[in-house]
Amino acid sequence: MANKRKKLVLVGNGMAGVRTIEHLLKLAPDLYDITIFGAEPHPNYNRIMLSSVLAGGASMEEIVINDLDWYRENGITLHLGQAVSKIDSDNRRVYAEGGIEADYDELIVATGSDAFILPIPGADKEGVIGFRDIKDCVAMQEASRKHKKAAVIGGGLLGLEAARGLLNLGMDVTVIHINEYLMERQLDRPASIMLQKELEAQGMKFLLKKQTEAVLGKQRAKGLLFKDGSMLEADLVVMAVGIRPNVALAQRSGLAVERGIVVDDYMRTNVPGIYSVGECAQHRGIAYGLVAPLYEQGAVLAKSLAGVPVDGYAGSVTSTKLKVSGVDVFSGGIFVEPEGARALRYQDEIEGVYKKLVIMENKLIGAVLFGETGEGASLFSLIKSGESIAGREKELLLGLPADALASGGGGSGTARLEAMPVDEIVCGCNGVSKGDIVSAIEGGCTSLGQIKGCTKASASCGGCKPLVEGLLQIYAGDDVVTVKEGICGCTTLSRDEIVADIKRMGLKTVKEVMNVLEWNNDEGCSKCRPSLNYYLGMLFPAEYKDEKESRFANERYHANIQKDGTYSVIPRIYGGVTSPTELKRIAEVAEKFDVPLVKFTGGQRLDLLGVKKEDLPGVWEALDMPSGHGYGKALRTVKTCVGSTFCRFGTQDAMGMGVRLEKAFERMNAPAKVKLAVSGCPRNCAEATVKDFGVVAVDGGWELHVGGNAGIHVRATDLLGFVKTDDEVEEWASAFLQYYRENATWNERTAPWVERVGLDHVKQVLSDEAERKALHKRLRDTLDRTVDPWKQIVNEPELRKNFERLPAAEVVSVSAADRNDRKEEESA
Repeated sequence: MANKRKKLVLVGNGMAGVRTIEHLLKLAPDLYDITIFGAEPHPNYNRIMLSSVLAGGASMEEIVINDLDWYRENGITLHLGQAVSKIDSDNRRVYAEGGIEADYDELIVATGSDAFILPIPGADKEGVIGFRDIKDCVAMQEASRKHKKAAVIGGGLLGLEAARGLLNLGMDVTVIHINEYLMERQLDRPASIMLQKELEAQGMKFLLKKQTEAVLGKQRAKGLLFKDGSMLEADLVVMAVGIRPNVALAQRSGLAVERGIVVDDYMRTNVPGIYSVGECAQHRGIAYGLVAPLYEQGAVLAKSLAGVPVDGYAGSVTSTKLKVSGVDVFSGGIFVEPEGARALRYQDEIEGVYKKLVIMENKLIGAVLFGETGEGASLFSLIKSGESIAGREKELLLGLPADALASGGGGSGTARLEAMPVDEIVCGCNGVSKGDIVSAIEGGCTSLGQIKGCTKASASCGGCKPLVEGLLQIYAGDDVVTVKEGICGCTTLSRDEIVADIKRMGLKTVKEVMNVLEWNNDEGCSKCRPSLNYYLGMLFPAEYKDEKESRFANERYHANIQKDGTYSVIPRIYGGVTSPTELKRIAEVAEKFDVPLVKFTGGQRLDLLGVKKEDLPGVWEALDMPSGHGYGKALRTVKTCVGSTFCRFGTQDAMGMGVRLEKAFERMNAPAKVKLAVSGCPRNCAEATVKDFGVVAVDGGWELHVGGNAGIHVRATDLLGFVKTDDEVEEWASAFLQYYRENATWNERTAPWVERVGLDHVKQVLSDEAERKALHKRLRDTLDRTVDPWKQIVNEPELRKNFERLPAAEVVSVSAADRNDRKEEESA
């Protein structure tokens, strides 16, 4: 006679509890009859993806982890929309609010957490909600159709995710944070400031060091009152100030509760037969809110329930990977250095990159990455392993090729992945281990898409994608199937396919492209809209009208937004050469408008920092100088040395050539920012060999260099060739830049583009005189149709209105970046 199955009941149908069941079914599929109670009317879904649902980038169906068929196939009794109200631990029975009862031999309490709502006057008004589940997403989506101003209280991970979704819904979003910088639990101050600057450029506003006193309004929220007496208008208030473990059921049932349900290393509560995992559990004084530790808890409990020997759960070293509208952030371990530790930092504000490593006793104990987070998984592995990094500190800080980093700084990445323990987590968002991925590959998954479908690895933030692809190469070998991915999640089409279809079908607007080419998201996203806007302008310079609403705040206002909401103004100074008249004018403008700081940039330009938004047109008008385009994906500067005009080593007129090139290419839009330089001799004082296009004077002519980058990944230029005359320099430069404009993907600098297409290919194209002259002509035709945006705004009252002082109700906001409100622009 077969052994009678024991009865296992799970209270809570969330990620942590169901993950425990998944492990248990693999270890002991026939040991238990399983019953699950879920308070929500949905199957198990990925809460990490709620912001995508909120923004319309994913549907409810797309974020479901286990659909209803999975429960049926595994013989699980599922009660949806049934919150358990009582646990009778003496008789081992649970009671749901709908009258359903279930007996248990073993019980798992995984009731998760609730959004913490501030106990302030007005918090119960209509229009005040948390951000915790699908119901909250639906409420915010409905609010966005009727209302326009949203306030998100809380500048942590959850608050920024909510703000991103609301921005994409077309709302004017202000984030209120009680601390002096954002995400202080995951980031240090420099990384946080860089994050804030990036988010402001995308239209998000911030009020920092603000404490909310009350929600204003009668029945519905109309605004917020702060402790300092200031106010903010808002008709939707989202509280994202933290989570509170849902322990009400545990307290009523006699379980030991502090902040969360107290558990030991085997996830046992103080009541026999009852366990707890997830955000409701408190282990060694800590209640975790990130998914990776919760999955680790579930793996330990599953083994314990299956009778498999297991070391107890000893707590987790946590990491966070965040991507908000293209902003990449990573932190892991202890990122604020304790006594006895040392910190190594790298910061490049031009490229938007920041790195910090915290080291103690030659071991990496914490890391923060901003802008470039590809090394996060490898660094986190070093944090967890505790191995010595003595002698490798600089390599780890400055970055190594991915293959070397994956091996910990030496050897091959393949060796690192092969040596990785099978239970090491590869995908922190979904708790997928190396063993899970290898098993999926052995089971027939031979593409990244199939791995996503089987295990969910790389299906959320995508940060683990390189590791997953590496495992595929190792364990699938020649059977690996490469599947093309689109320019963003809105389409499966590549850049080349999109450009070809635009040309073939004569598509002339962003909306038309998205409609005809069957975009998944009718409104597009922050990746595809700017790229389509660029491709259309590049292909049809005479007919296409630039869509301002598809650009970020910096490019819409033709100035760089700063962290305090003011702007930076960089006038065009051709070749870095100015005059006493220009200098006096700049000084007079700075005095007239009380500009706090005037600074020389790295590209030999003067930068007026701290200009108020409403003062921008007045500053431009008084300067009477062209825009330096220091804010856009365009030609920034042409840096020069004094050349033969003054220098005893100079062989050519570097300043004259620099001025000529800058005048030739000013106002040139490009897939990414473009920088040029002209050096008057091979001593290269203008650093021409780390620029997108560099010109170096030699005896009898000029060397032409391409594809350089002076950012974090320094790349010296490749020698394109040698020309004798100034006209040839301009023609070759023009042809190179136009060929790059026509063939690079959006956001791709010339350095990776040249590496991708190959220098020989570029030489071959440009060596054809007819093609070179045709490219030169196409660029000239485009630039001849451009106008200086500063002069245009100064001279057109309708455009100038966009810079008028905000109404008093809105002045409270410290950010001068308006939202990228597509819906209003399209309906106007």
